[in-house]
Amino acid sequence: MENNEEIIENTEDEVSEQNTEENSKKKGNIIKDIIEIAESTIATIFVVVLIFTYILHPVNIVGHSMLPTLNLTAKDEDTDKIFMSTVFFDVKYGDILVIDKMENYLLDSSGNAYIPESSAINECIIKRVIAVGGQTIDIRDGHVYVDGEMLNEPYINEPDSTADLSDSAFTGQYPITVPDGYYFVMGDNRNHSTDSRARSVGLIKKDQIYGKALVKYYPLNEFRILTDSWKG
Repeated sequence: MENNEEIIENTEDEVSEQNTEENSKKKGNIIKDIIEIAESTIATIFVVVLIFTYILHPVNIVGHSMLPTLNLTAKDEDTDKIFMSTVFFDVKYGDILVIDKMENYLLDSSGNAYIPESSAINECIIKRVIAVGGQTIDIRDGHVYVDGEMLNEPYINEPDSTADLSDSAFTGQYPITVPDGYYFVMGDNRNHSTDSRARSVGLIKKDQIYGKALVKYYPLNEFRILTDSWKG
């Protein structure tokens, strides 16, 4: 009888130990699952932050210089919104760039870029690339010529009424050759755009480029790819 009681007690102890082990395993699995979920969540947040910081950085459009491609309406909340990329892009004709204009660059009599004594526009602007380093640009009779060929520009709001603006940068110098590492940019709303024609903007240096516009995502019904917007 005592032997039977000992067997029962031993069996109960074994069951208790098994239950304890199973509970420990369950707790361990729960903790493991929580850690895996936390790691996955942190990794996802990190990737999302990277994407929206460098690859799809949101930008609100201010002003009307890029009409009809981009626009700021009467209400700030209705302004066009775009995504720009700050990494992995080349700059070429037709690209729409977000630019830091803390400095302006003009050309001396030898065709070299220099910073004039007059101050730059000192703000962030968005414009379209018209000519890159090594290309020659001319503006006459309401048209833009690059390397001697008149550009077909279906994206502009209206033809140029004048080569330069009131604070003209290159009056008497056209045609000009853009130095390597610089760009000549213009707004699509040609007669209402302060761009490379203006002394306060001048040429754009490569290190002044914040990023390249990729898509217009708002208003939603006007969603469009901007990387080929120069095709009209």
